[in-house]
Amino acid sequence: MKFKNLEDKIVHARSLSIPIPELGANIVQLLKRGIGNDAVFLIYRDSNGNRAQLTYREFYEAVLNTSRFFQLKGLKAGDKIATISHNHWHTVIQYFAAWFCGLVVVPVNLSEDDQRIEYILKNAGVKLALVRDEYVSRLKNIVLENPELSSLQLVECGEAPDSFSSEEGELRESDVDSEADALIVFTSGTTGNPKGVVLSQQNLLEDARSISEWHDIDSETRMMCVLPIHHVNGTVVTLMTPFFVGGSVVLNQKFQVDQFFPVIEEEQVNIVSVVPTLLQYLTGFYDDKEVPVLPEFSHIICGAGPLTVNVAKNFEDRFRKRIVHGYGLSETTCYSCFLPLDVKEDEHKKWMRDFGYPSIGVAIPANEMAIHDQSGNPVSEGERGEIVIRGVNVMKGYFNNKEANENAFTFGWFRSGDEGFYIKDEMGRAYFFITGRIKELIIRGGINFAPLEIDEIINKAPGVKAGIAVGFENDWYGEEVGAYVQLKEGQVENKQAILDYCKESLPHAKTPKVVVFGNDIPVTSTGKYQRRKVAHLFSEWKEVQFRKK
Repeated sequence: MKFKNLEDKIVHARSLSIPIPELGANIVQLLKRGIGNDAVFLIYRDSNGNRAQLTYREFYEAVLNTSRFFQLKGLKAGDKIATISHNHWHTVIQYFAAWFCGLVVVPVNLSEDDQRIEYILKNAGVKLALVRDEYVSRLKNIVLENPELSSLQLVECGEAPDSFSSEEGELRESDVDSEADALIVFTSGTTGNPKGVVLSQQNLLEDARSISEWHDIDSETRMMCVLPIHHVNGTVVTLMTPFFVGGSVVLNQKFQVDQFFPVIEEEQVNIVSVVPTLLQYLTGFYDDKEVPVLPEFSHIICGAGPLTVNVAKNFEDRFRKRIVHGYGLSETTCYSCFLPLDVKEDEHKKWMRDFGYPSIGVAIPANEMAIHDQSGNPVSEGERGEIVIRGVNVMKGYFNNKEANENAFTFGWFRSGDEGFYIKDEMGRAYFFITGRIKELIIRGGINFAPLEIDEIINKAPGVKAGIAVGFENDWYGEEVGAYVQLKEGQVENKQAILDYCKESLPHAKTPKVVVFGNDIPVTSTGKYQRRKVAHLFSEWKEVQFRKK
């Protein structure tokens, strides 16, 4: 299919070949559902176990008061505000008040360095920043050192919400279009400036609708959020989705391995969304402890990072709870596919364990998925290529970045940058698999290797708590394969044992040639491996030729 210009490509990528029914409600209309509604919406638990709770009625009133505050500050529809905070119930109110006013939220990831935070605030044109007390001095330093940020209003947010709310003054309800910008989420890559993903209010609601339908989430469902809400996983899956259906959510300040299941039990949580790293923490923590019995708890949603067969198997066998694996990106609002819930246990295990990678599942109603070659042509079943997506949950584009948009929408679909393949089931449904980031492929002697395949083997090696395959520069093959390994507690370093184990399961070309030990596997705040961050640790083997013995 040929397109006249970039705009046509984006329009095609943000539509479906067979349209789905209209939503029938926007965020403001859904907020008004809270008038007089004493059902619980939001429970907040900080890292010390302190608890706060808001009903839909209380939440709606708090949103209105914060909306008044924004308007008194002179903010108008389309203006950008930044939230600089850890997970907090105040931030949830700020998000929804911004959307009530037609403002655009720019969540800031505090794990970014000062230079990147400065870039985000400048690039997005943020007019007001809501900063929790703990981070005020850091933000003031960033602002003071840059004249371009001199007009930025800083609002210090303490434990009482009156620092960012007002019961006085007239409240003007904005006439907000469903395609109004809602979020600009900046990606957290390891190199270069981050890219701002622009998501509309409709993007958020469409993905929430698909997620709720897929997981049977309704007004009786209680979800739990342990992931950072500066990222779409925390925001869309466990805030927007229960809000969309009138359900409830337990928001944790942060993930605490020893509190995960106790809180689920105490709050009668039904579903939690996690990243694979947290599954490893939980499995390790309960290695010598009694597994909790949780009759109210249904299943785990897992995505946003590389899940291996081994990690998934160990968790499911240990806790007897199903992992509903899925996949998506900030650029597709959040999730684009999931394993079906309605398959029998044997069928579920087949897709999770029998193909070398756990399947990421079947496309959700909000989008279509395919595997394309480098020229934008569909490839055959089982053949590897790039995962591409089109649908009503696809972003409006990267903010103020035409070059990135041209690359992302080259063929009228959103190009994920992830390599994968699909296999059809007996019903003809395409089950997708991800083999790794195309940019992360290890290219040894001109042959591409998917690092996730090698990760699987490394993580089964003796004494290994967690490990990743790393492509490092090598004079003989361009790149060679290394293993960066975190050992189980009390294990003695034995590089040869790990290398020998890998040799038993992998051909020489794919086998790690060197093992480097470390205390932590570098990941983003959402659990994606950052292999390039440790590649320099293998530099002493740059000139070595590793021969097959």
